[in-house]
Amino acid sequence: MQKESRAYKELGVQRNLGLPKESYTLKESGLQKFGKIFKTFNRGGLLLFFFFFFLALFPSLFAPYSPSERFIPYEAPSEAHLLGTNDIGNDILSELVYGTRISLMVGFASACISTVIGLSIGLLAGYFRGWTAEVLMGFTDVVLLLPKLPLIIILGAFLRPSVWILILVLGLLSWESLARIVRAKTLQLRESGYVKSAQCIGFSSFHIMCTDIIPNLVHVILPKFMLATASAMISEASLSFLGLGDPSLKSWGIMLSFAFSRGGFIRDMWWWYLPPGLCITFCVLAVALLGFGFEPKTGVAKKEVVKLQ
Repeated sequence: MQKESRAYKELGVQRNLGLPKESYTLKESGLQKFGKIFKTFNRGGLLLFFFFFFLALFPSLFAPYSPSERFIPYEAPSEAHLLGTNDIGNDILSELVYGTRISLMVGFASACISTVIGLSIGLLAGYFRGWTAEVLMGFTDVVLLLPKLPLIIILGAFLRPSVWILILVLGLLSWESLARIVRAKTLQLRESGYVKSAQCIGFSSFHIMCTDIIPNLVHVILPKFMLATASAMISEASLSFLGLGDPSLKSWGIMLSFAFSRGGFIRDMWWWYLPPGLCITFCVLAVALLGFGFEPKTGVAKKEVVKLQ
């Protein structure tokens, strides 16, 4: 009986709900197993993320050569060049290490732009409501209906290839889902007691949004920010592989594009095209796991719902 009551307290279940006790015991064990597995994956994602983060911050500590230094072209992996050399003699391992900075920069810079736009529009639409919300959310719906990848390809083909233009385009076209989520949460927070009290005291709307509403949106913003980073990294790799990236900056997508167009696939040089593909996969996985880790846990959400009932 003590174990059962302890289980009910952990789940936040009241005895007057009229539901069978066995179901809660099963749910608790399932949630605990899922939580342990998720924590393991989340720690792995954190380690992977810090590994790539340190590669981006201090590439000279990990790269054996400068990415512009040239050797014998099309060399196979050896002690001098662990991943061989490419068509112009650059060390592939050095390119891979220095490419981490460009890929992460594109991802995080694009996510910052999209987060600022989505937060601003969602916050204003949720707080002021009325015609302001109708105009802002109508514009959001228009952006939501735009075909993202074809539009990015067209803009990348007509504009001068530049990493900054790519960051700007990816950031300006990836904010609409965050805006809708922030608006829904702001509508809920606007009716809370502390916001009503701040309005009665006479605080300005800007002060209330900055001090009372935005801090309570962090658990919504952080997961979307991390997922936007992962999405931008995938988009950058896709566009660079199609030849729409900046060839003067060595990113993982540019490495894949050069390996495809300059004989890496035909010569079966797996050491040229496989490492950047794996780096993209693991880095996106690490960022996505961090984003999932910032989301509210299922057990906590269920506990709050049950208490409200």
